Amino acid sequence: MTTGTAITLGAVNVEADDPPALARFWAALLGTRIAGEEQGHVFLAPGPDGGFAMFFQPRSGARPERQGQHLDLTVPWETRVAEVERAVALGAVHRWDVLDEVPWVRWSTLADPEGNLFCIAEHPPSSD
Repeated sequence: MTTGTAITLGAVNVEADDPPALARFWAALLGTRIAGEEQGHVFLAPGPDGGFAMFFQPRSGARPERQGQHLDLTVPWETRVAEVERAVALGAVHRWDVLDEVPWVRWSTLADPEGNLFCIAEHPPSSD
């Protein structure tokens, strides 16, 4: 069996009705910056402490009725509520919380300004 090169996440690609506006929301939420913009295409660099890049492009068709994937963003334990409030202040919509489904994570599901779902999750400290 041949082993490949380590695969890493290069960028999350998002189709948007207004790519520059949606990119500004995500840049503010993730603490990053717009690194390039041309003809409605916008690139966000990874944050200063790592993370992932994002690429926004004009929507090429109708929005699917069901979103097949979404981002799960992780924050330190007991900071989820404050981060959800910050996301809402930036333009997100809080949809629901899941606080006791499993013992290893609590999360809040939100929608960005164009309705794309994402979660903000916190994991309890390990008891090692």
